[in-house]
Amino acid sequence: MGNIAFGLNINLIGMSLVFGLLLLLWLVLFLIGKIDNLPFMKGGEKEAISEEAPAGSYSVSGRQADEIEPDLMTAITIAIAAHVSSRRRQAAPSMRMTVPGSQIFASRWLAAGRTRQTGGWTPKG
Repeated sequence: MGNIAFGLNINLIGMSLVFGLLLLLWLVLFLIGKIDNLPFMKGGEKEAISEEAPAGSYSVSGRQADEIEPDLMTAITIAIAAHVSSRRRQAAPSMRMTVPGSQIFASRWLAAGRTRQTGGWTPKG
């Protein structure tokens, strides 16, 4: 009976320690969030400007001569996104030489390595 009491005691101490530290971590993160939202911590005018503008839009106020036009930038962005999404679908099949599971040993290199690793070890002499 003493072993069960000792085990329950250790279990209680361990679980209270873990949950106590989790509670402490939650409290620290909560306080950091509260401190971050205080009025004197905000940027002032910069925050007011960003709150007025819609999230998904931007405006070009003055373009320099070496900048890309917004329409061309939009076309380039769409082309890159289309290329990335099509390459992700093609990457796995285009990189494979054979269908997975179609070969037992996959390659001579892999078969030799497996044989060397799983082969019996015998001492010299």
